[in-house]
Amino acid sequence: MPKKKEPSGVRRKYEFIKAKHGKHSVRMMCRLLDVAPSGYYAWLKNPMSDRAKENARLLRLIRASFKASQGVYGAPRVFLDLREAGETCSKHRVARLMRENNMRAVAGYRTRRYIAGKPAVLIPNLVKRNFNISQPDRVWVTDITYVRTWEGWLYVAVVLDLFSRKVIGWAARQTIHRDLVLDAMLMAVRQRSPNRTIVHSDQGSQYGSDDWRRFCRSNKLEPSMSRRGNCWDNAVAESFFSSLKKERIKKKIYKNRQLAIDDISDYINLFYNRTRRHQHLGGVSPDEFEAAATPSRTGVHQNLGTPRKLNFM
Repeated sequence: MPKKKEPSGVRRKYEFIKAKHGKHSVRMMCRLLDVAPSGYYAWLKNPMSDRAKENARLLRLIRASFKASQGVYGAPRVFLDLREAGETCSKHRVARLMRENNMRAVAGYRTRRYIAGKPAVLIPNLVKRNFNISQPDRVWVTDITYVRTWEGWLYVAVVLDLFSRKVIGWAARQTIHRDLVLDAMLMAVRQRSPNRTIVHSDQGSQYGSDDWRRFCRSNKLEPSMSRRGNCWDNAVAESFFSSLKKERIKKKIYKNRQLAIDDISDYINLFYNRTRRHQHLGGVSPDEFEAAATPSRTGVHQNLGTPRKLNFM
């Protein structure tokens, strides 16, 4: 017969009796706490139930997954890690053990509400919030954010492929000059093979410049623009920056710009693209998703490295 599960309250009474047995009679404490002496002595021989032993084993695996993600993963992603390792525990059990042991995923930032603006005059919105793309290099999205350092602001531009949500190009500069977005796009073009690929952005002045339009024409890219002041039209790029700031930057101020660049490079190349589980991709990383969907593609796990300056006329 399987061993009868002891209520947690009874175990706590047993633990109290064990702690005080040198000062008081065991039988007296059992009588006062309304437990059987025989049960207490049986517990002494095997104080840890089979369930507790299994929880302790699972907790070690959960801690390893949580630590490997640098505190980013919550219960759903930790559960996927355990399932991939062959464990058969439930998601609710993982969530309970994480909650009881004070393991919480990093919290996000409050989202501001935006009012829908007017479409761009020169460049139409070709995406229209259709972010579910079935093939690689059909639609790219790009955007700019800023990071605080003690040397001043660091501006970061990224390019993502909507098919896999992979960062395929990025750049960082101390100014928000148009070369910033051209640097990021040049990295993406060198990594991929665009052919009438749509490149979607907001209505920032960098994306409306003559240099930007010439670059797009010469590299078989079709520019697309969000409505003014509407972040939801470029939600995937906004979501990446939210993840970067929530999971890595965490509101800290870097000592200098180079430290910030190195940390962002580590996040993109070693975590986000390679190992971070993405809910939209069915719980796998962008690299894994591309490898499964396009096995003949080369350079799936290629390290993008750090940004380089652009020589463009």
